[in-house]
Amino acid sequence: MQAAPQAPETVESVVIRFAGDSGDGMQLTGTQFTETSALAGNDLATFPDFPAEIRAPAGSLAGVSGFQVHISSNEVFTPGDEPDVLVAMNPAALKANLRDLKKGGTLILDTDQFNDKNLTRVGYASNPLEDGSLSNYHVHKVDISGITIKSIEELGLGQRAAVRCKNFFALGLVYWMYNRTLDHTLGWIDAKFPGKPEVADANRRALKAGYHYGETVEVFAHTYSVAQAEIEPGVYKNMSGNEALALGLMAAAELSGLDLFLGSYPITPASDILHALSRHKHMGVRTFQAEDEIAAAAAAVGAAFAGSLAVTTTSGPGMLLKAETINLALMMELPLLIIDVQRGGPSTGLPTKTEQSDLLMAMYGRNGESPIPIIAPRSPGDCFYAAVEAARIALESMTPVILLSDGYIANGAEPWKIPDMSKIAPIAVKFHTDPSTFKPYARNEFLGRPWAIPGTPGLEHRIGGLEKENVSGNVSYTPENHDFMSRLRAEKVQKVADRYQPSELYGDASGDLLVLGWGGTFGAIRAGVKTAREAGLKVSQLHLRNMNPLPNDLGDILKQFKRVLVPELNLGQLSQIVRARYLVDAKPYTKMQGKPFKEIEIFHAIKAVLEVN
Repeated sequence: MQAAPQAPETVESVVIRFAGDSGDGMQLTGTQFTETSALAGNDLATFPDFPAEIRAPAGSLAGVSGFQVHISSNEVFTPGDEPDVLVAMNPAALKANLRDLKKGGTLILDTDQFNDKNLTRVGYASNPLEDGSLSNYHVHKVDISGITIKSIEELGLGQRAAVRCKNFFALGLVYWMYNRTLDHTLGWIDAKFPGKPEVADANRRALKAGYHYGETVEVFAHTYSVAQAEIEPGVYKNMSGNEALALGLMAAAELSGLDLFLGSYPITPASDILHALSRHKHMGVRTFQAEDEIAAAAAAVGAAFAGSLAVTTTSGPGMLLKAETINLALMMELPLLIIDVQRGGPSTGLPTKTEQSDLLMAMYGRNGESPIPIIAPRSPGDCFYAAVEAARIALESMTPVILLSDGYIANGAEPWKIPDMSKIAPIAVKFHTDPSTFKPYARNEFLGRPWAIPGTPGLEHRIGGLEKENVSGNVSYTPENHDFMSRLRAEKVQKVADRYQPSELYGDASGDLLVLGWGGTFGAIRAGVKTAREAGLKVSQLHLRNMNPLPNDLGDILKQFKRVLVPELNLGQLSQIVRARYLVDAKPYTKMQGKPFKEIEIFHAIKAVLEVN
């Protein structure tokens, strides 16, 4: 008699990583598990990890692709430090990811791929499935490829097509392990392959085969359940940072009543913004894929001059190429949004990995005194609001604005509550139309100059990169005017800080240590500081969103703490700025591995600064 199935074990959270060849569909597998978990009411965070090599050899370490998801019944800040479960589709995926797996964690391995050829390719002297090297883990050897092929052989698709479905077998197995429903993914398959019924049927069969394998093969001790998280009521969408930026730009266009124009050149990891916006031509969005980065930025400057909400998107190498054109927009005092989704550098660097090393370039990487407001979102969902804020500043102050995202939050995802747009203040835009009162470089309350649409009779004026005379806009070479205009442009940027909300501290207003961060380090810092506070340490967190100008109250806040720690994914760029501007001994804690901080790394850094065990 078969034993009755055990009730699933309830766990607070779980971290799962899917890893395989770049062609194994690991990103799709992880995304489907994420979306199903979001529908189940879990809080979550994801970390897709793409290979840097284009078409790397199959089964090689360079071609390993991964997707990590952290689901929980509590609030989630990061994708997790260590996976509890690693699904490795071949020896390369195992070798590249095993060191991250928690000791005692679960390994699911595709035995079909652990042949001599694949083992030799990645440097295994013996088969880890047989040599005892995996004894510290719960290992499940599953013939994923073989069972998948057998489950769909009657469809007559051929072995190559059948093997492409093995990621859905793995997904079905993990669905069973964590009591997830197949419904969302089955619906996705139907919508994805409406004209290819045999392909849809193959994927459905593979998904169900994986699920029923877990159900019928008595090698898994039991299943697990992660309860719903207590989250604010509302309508939510699983949102990546790049998707949120695209929606934020569209929202800013709606709030300002302007047409949206994006001039872009494809570059990882910013290209998805171009892809997302190009799907909305029916809403008046205009996207232009230029022949290079310089042309993309120049087209955006032209669109700004013509009265559009103008945007250009790029990553670090593209920022270098756009620098002269950005400075042209600064001198012309036109509203232009420059979105830099940071990646590892210098040069081509680590094109698919995350970093925060463009801050000093954004601050100072142009000739002359050329201050520009800089905003850095802290999470995928925050990218929406950062885009709206950047547009508001650019349009009110008539200035270029740089938005510094990064690969981690651009590709990562989280549940995002869809906002009530009626509660977001409109962005007031007034084009000058009266020739009798027109002065090209007169100033509004934000020190922004008038915006005059070209072709309006009587509003002809000089443009270009040469220095202009205040008010009249005539070209001027006088030393006094250049000094005055340089200071005026700097004052305009500094006045942006007068519109900030007061800085929000997590923790006490004073103490032994302030952990100061910016951008995508927010989650790891919050989790590390939370752990430190629960251990009785007097630690607080302040996370900056406005990088230039810095908040007016930052100096006073820094004075309330004995020490300041600045974690960054660079060699200490914000800490340099803070030390120079506020004469504070801000200690950098840095990492440049193409990976985000772990929670435990921040916690250990806090203890090291406070000299506690």
